[in-house]
Amino acid sequence: MSYKNSPVYDRSTVEKALDSKEIKSVCEALLSIAFYDPDWEWAQRKFLDGLESSNPDIRGLSATCLGHVARIHQKLDKVRVIAAFRYHLNDNAISGQIEDALIDIDMFVK
Repeated sequence: MSYKNSPVYDRSTVEKALDSKEIKSVCEALLSIAFYDPDWEWAQRKFLDGLESSNPDIRGLSATCLGHVARIHQKLDKVRVIAAFRYHLNDNAISGQIEDALIDIDMFVK
C-alpha cells in the first residue's frame, strides 16, 4: 500500500468530478475540498450532499471530510451536521466514520 497526497482541484474541476459517476473521481474531489478549499461553508454543503449518495464509499468519506473541516477550520454548523449524522447513524456502512467525525467536531468546534 502506498500513500499519495490528495490532489488540489479548482472549483470547476471539483464540480465536474462530483457530477461524474466515477467513484474514484468523486472521492478525490471530496478530499481536495476537505484539505484545500478555504470556504468551510461551501465544503460543508458538498459533504452534506455526499451523505445522501447511494454509494457507501462516498457517504462515508463525506462524513470523514466533515470531521476534517472541523479540525482544519475549527468551524462547522454543528446543529445542521449533527442532525444529518443522526439521520444516518443507523447506516452500518458509515456509522463508524460518523462516530469518528463527531469526535473531531466535539474536539475542534466550540
